Amino acid sequence: MTDNATLQQLGRAVIELEAEALSALVPRLNDDFARACRLVLDCKGRVVVTGMGKSGHIGGKIAATLASTGTPAFFVHPGEAQHGDLGMITPGDVVLAISNSGETGEILTILPIIKRMGAKLISITGNPKSSLAQQADAHLDAGVAKEACPLNLAPTSSTTAALALGDALAVALLKTRNFTPEDFARSHPGGKLGRRLLLYVRDVMHSGARIPLVPETASLREALLEMTGKGLGMTGVLDAAGKLAGIYTDGDLRRTLNKGLDVYNAKISDVMTRNPKTCRADQLAAEIVQFMEQSNINGLMVVDADNRVQGALNMHDLLRAGVV
Repeated sequence: MTDNATLQQLGRAVIELEAEALSALVPRLNDDFARACRLVLDCKGRVVVTGMGKSGHIGGKIAATLASTGTPAFFVHPGEAQHGDLGMITPGDVVLAISNSGETGEILTILPIIKRMGAKLISITGNPKSSLAQQADAHLDAGVAKEACPLNLAPTSSTTAALALGDALAVALLKTRNFTPEDFARSHPGGKLGRRLLLYVRDVMHSGARIPLVPETASLREALLEMTGKGLGMTGVLDAAGKLAGIYTDGDLRRTLNKGLDVYNAKISDVMTRNPKTCRADQLAAEIVQFMEQSNINGLMVVDADNRVQGALNMHDLLRAGVV
C-alpha cells in the first residue's frame, strides 16, 4: 500500500507541474490577448463559449464567470450546435472556442457557418498552428509542456491553463468596464455576497413604534422599561426638540450598577451616553458591521441629517439578515 508521504508527494508534483504551466502563460499574453478583449468589448451581442469534453466543462465555467462579471455569455455544446443550437448564435456575437488540439471535429464543422454569419471568433488552443487557431480573429495560446497526468494523456495542466486564460479575459474586461462590487452583487442576489452588498441599514433597522425612545426628562426606571419592552438592549434619548441627545444601553446599566447609583430615582440624563455614535439609513449594512466591530458596540440609532431618529438596529439584526 502506498504510504502517506508518497501520496502527498504525488499531489505536490501535480500542483507544481500545473503552476509551471500557468507561469508559462504570462509572456504569451500579447497583442492577441488585447485583440480578444477588444472583440468582446466591441461585441453588440453575447459571448458564446463552446468546447467538447473536458474543454466543454472549462468552457461552461468561463461562460459563467463572464456572465457574472458584466459580460453576457452562455455555453453551447458544439455537438448540439450541429443539430439546431447553432441558431442561438447571431451575427453580433463573439464565439469563444476551446480545444487543446485545435482540431476538434465538432467545432471545425460549425466554423464555416459562424464565419459566414459574421460572428467573430476567439480560440483557446494548445497549438497556435492548428486549424482552429488559424481561423480565429484572436488566438490565446494555452499550450503546456506536459500534462500533470503521469501518462501525459488526461487533460490536467492544459485545462488549468485554458481556465486561467478565461479568468484573465474575464477580469481584464471587468476592470476595463469599471465593474463594481454592487454590479457583481446584482448578479448574485441569493448569496451572502449579494446580501452584504445590496442590503442597506434601512432594510434591517427597526422603525416606527419599534424604536426604543424616551425623552431626556425620563427617569432611568422608565428608560429600563422601554429597553425591556422593545428588546434591543438600548434606548435612544430625545431632547426637547425631538433630536437624539444620547443613548443608554445594557452596558451602561452595568456601569451604573457598578457605581452604586439608585436606579429607581436616577434620571436618564444623568447616566446616558451623550453624543453617541450613529449611522444613516442609506449606508450599506456591511459597512455598519465593520463600524460596530471597530467601535466595540452592539447597537446603533439611525438618524437623518438633522439628528432625528429614523430607526434602531443591533448586531443580532445584522446576523439575522445574513450580513455578518
